[in-house]
Amino acid sequence: MKNIHRLALVPAMVLGSQCAFAHVTLEAGEAPSDSYYKAVFTVPHGCEGAATVKIRVQIPESISSVKPQGRPGWKLATVKAKLAAAIDDGHGGRITEGIREVNWSGGQLPDDQFEEFKIVMKLPDAPNTTLYFPVVQECTKGVNRWIEIPEAGKSSHDYRQPAPTLKLRPK
Repeated sequence: MKNIHRLALVPAMVLGSQCAFAHVTLEAGEAPSDSYYKAVFTVPHGCEGAATVKIRVQIPESISSVKPQGRPGWKLATVKAKLAAAIDDGHGGRITEGIREVNWSGGQLPDDQFEEFKIVMKLPDAPNTTLYFPVVQECTKGVNRWIEIPEAGKSSHDYRQPAPTLKLRPK
């Protein structure tokens, strides 16, 4: 009898995990500030049944170094822009331009599969802050815009399409 009750809980646990895994997220949601970090963006599904064909990740301006990893079958492109304020490069120089967006396109990620898109980056020395990485997921039919950034007093859980977040902790 106990096993039957345990089996009855399995669908509820699976559904709960699918709901929590319904949007683009970062594999590790926390990292030490002023460190190098491998951001792993997990794309768990397409757009209402349609395959994903493009992922665009916006990079916060406070990040000074960005190195995306290519994906077999996908084209990789970056968008650079002048920074509002120069950043110390840690070697006596100043960084005035940086990658502000990373795009993977041309692949086919079916709705019933997931994929990981990776970027190595240098995080700012800003402990106890949260960085937001707005992501636009384009599909053969439709678009998901994971771009919502919480207002003061709210969290990502209050939004339908939250941007992936990274909390910076002290070194």
